[in-house]
Amino acid sequence: MKSKTFTSRFIFITSAVLLAAVSRLFPHIPNFTPIAAMALFGGVYFSDKRLAFIIPLIAMLISDIAIQLLFGWGFHSTIIYVYAAFVLTSIIGIMVRRNVSILSVAAGSIISSILFFIITNFGFWASTGCQMGVSGLNTAYLMGVPFFAPTLLGDLFFNSVLFGAFYFAQKRYPILIKA
Repeated sequence: MKSKTFTSRFIFITSAVLLAAVSRLFPHIPNFTPIAAMALFGGVYFSDKRLAFIIPLIAMLISDIAIQLLFGWGFHSTIIYVYAAFVLTSIIGIMVRRNVSILSVAAGSIISSILFFIITNFGFWASTGCQMGVSGLNTAYLMGVPFFAPTLLGDLFFNSVLFGAFYFAQKRYPILIKA
């Protein structure tokens, strides 16, 4: 009996997410990473909603462990906020799956970038003990502004790569199209 989970489609999507995670190990502009793209792509294309969270999260965790072992900074005081934004981006992907288009993927990319900015900069402020109250929170957001552009551009770029590659792969290999 054929497995309904380990199809060619599943293997392609999983491989794409894992390759995106591995790309985090190569030199890059700070915050120009495939993190949100992995979550959005997984949310859209893994038909099992549990796998839409689990596989991208495992790929992210493996790449964080590798970054920690290789470079010493894979785990940090705000990592829980990064993972929270990651999970929310998977939820956005699940919502986008109803109508996958260039516009919906671009909107998902932009929304996930904004969420990442809000959540992780809040996390930075919270990890400092909420110093200086609301003015400290404002400072945390202001300090994060220079990192927003590379985050947004990275999300748009890596989503273009993942979604574009899958689109063209489906055209070339119809077995990848969901039945």
